[in-house]
Parts: sequence; C-alpha cells; structure tokens
Amino acid sequence: MSPGSNSASGLRIAGTGFSVPQRVVDNAELAQSIDTSDEWITQRTGIRQRRIAGGDVGVRELGSAALRMALDNCGDAPPALDLVICATLTPEMCCPSTAARIAAEVGAAPAGAMDISAACSGFVYGINLAACLIDSGPYRHVGVVGVEMLSQIVDWNDRRTCVLFGDGAGAAVISRSDDPEQACLHQSMASDGGKWEMLYCPRSEDDLPPSLNGFTGQYNTLQMNGREVYKFAVTTLERTIDEALESCGLKPADLAMVIPHQSNLRILESARDRLGLPDDRFYINIDRYGNTSAASVPICLHELADAGRVGKGDLVLFVGIGGGLTWASSLWRL
Repeated sequence: MSPGSNSASGLRIAGTGFSVPQRVVDNAELAQSIDTSDEWITQRTGIRQRRIAGGDVGVRELGSAALRMALDNCGDAPPALDLVICATLTPEMCCPSTAARIAAEVGAAPAGAMDISAACSGFVYGINLAACLIDSGPYRHVGVVGVEMLSQIVDWNDRRTCVLFGDGAGAAVISRSDDPEQACLHQSMASDGGKWEMLYCPRSEDDLPPSLNGFTGQYNTLQMNGREVYKFAVTTLERTIDEALESCGLKPADLAMVIPHQSNLRILESARDRLGLPDDRFYINIDRYGNTSAASVPICLHELADAGRVGKGDLVLFVGIGGGLTWASSLWRL
C-alpha cells in the first residue's frame, strides 16, 4: 500500500541513534570454542565479528541509549514523543512492554508505548506504523526502536546459528514535517505463517514442527533451516524491492540508498547486483555487526545519516525479511 495524506504536511526522519555493546567477538574467538573457522564463517555469511552484551546490559539499556541519541540528534529542542514503538523478538519481559520502560527511561512518559514482534522485519514494520499514525492526524512525533539481545536465544554449541547473530539497537524519531515533499511514498507489510518451521524458537516439545523427526537442539534457542531461509530471502528481497519501485514508477537508479536487513552477505550482494546498483548505494555492514534482527536496519540508517550519506530529498528504500515469516518495505523521500 501507499499511505495517503489528510493534510498538506509531510513526514520526516528527524533524528537517528544507535547503541551496541562494547564487547567485540570475532570469528577467531568463536573458533576457540566450536568447530568453525574465520574462513568458514566469512565465506558463507560475510560476517567477521559481532557485538555481544554482558550481564549488566539488556534490551532496555541498549534501546534507551539508541532512542536517547536519536532525540539528541533531532536538533536544539528534542520533540516530546507521543508514542514509542519497540520492535524486538527478545523483550526484557512479557509485561511490562520494553517500549514502556524505554519511554520512561528517556523521559517520554506518558507517551503511548508498545512492543511489536516481526523479527528482522520489525523496524520496517515500526516506521510504517509510525508513518500511518502521524499521517492520520493524532500523532506528531513517534520514536521507533529496533533492539535485540540475540545472544540470549542462540545455542552457542550450534555453529549453524551462533555465528550469525549479534546484539544491538538502533532508533529513529519520525515526525510531521511542514514540507509535503518529505513523505513515506510506499509501504508494505506481509507474512506467511505457514512457513514458520524455517525459523523458530521453541519453548517446549509442543512447539516443535509435526514433521520433525527427533529434536537434538536446545529449547529456547533459535532453530533454523538455513537452506530454505536462504532461498526464501533471496527471492523475497528482490521481489519486495521490485514491487516498491514499481508502485512509485521508479527505477533502481532513482534510489539514493537501499537499506536492507543484514541477513547474509551473499543474499545482499545478489540483490544489489540484480538492481545494478553500485556498492555505495546498497548499504552493507554485516561484516561488523552480524545479523542483529530488528536492530540491523536502524543501525544502518544511523551510520548513513551520521556520515552525511543520506539527506533531505533523497529517495531511500528500507527492506526487512525475517522469521514468521515476515517481510516489509518502506520507501521514503527524506
């Protein structure tokens, strides 16, 4: 869908922020405890290192730091948030929401607050929701946070999954703009729960796929059919980008930047090459952070904004694909 507008106002990304743990775990360190190597990981994923949080840092601390930075980067007078949306599949608790505690941490209470769970698509879902809520009238400033502590839900003895994931947070403040040219031009959110067995985190035997013939993993850790996820991600990423461009009558060359979820370097390079975009217009940082799920897109966004590589007037496409299975896109004129 493409959001409509009830007024002459626009939408802007007023500020961005991020927060990652200090501890860097490179491939060589992982190779000391599991049967793997730097070469094996890098060739298959493009990941060279990831950030892993310690016991004194959790999703609330990471998310609050990222949103606080985003507010600070909004300008001389940080806006009063009307709502905080937190995208995460590793919430601090089931109740209260992580969003509510982040809102309190950054001084945004009594702003509304809610968590959403769409795995790696979560932040893109979040900015789409923010755009619609602001566009419909009642809200002026919405903080969207993507934050994950995936180190808590991986089996560190399973080299198929533990090498992939990292911890981190990114955030953006979405605000109403006086410039109607600044806008979310297109958005999509989709899912296929029939394919849930490709990527899931079972709590007990009742959560295992009926087709599974014996379970040798650990409960409360991510289980993934890597081959099937890879095939799904390649085709879905390319199709989702095509649909977003077609809906707005745009060509790949019109985009200043594509900001995709950082899933696998080979998936990203395949999409970039198919679009015919140069390296500097299809952002990739998976080598430094690994797959941080809902945090990956906003971390990319902040790095680009902080470096001045995206700015007002640019066409920027956000794309996420994750467990659920879910996928989403959001095309903005900044």
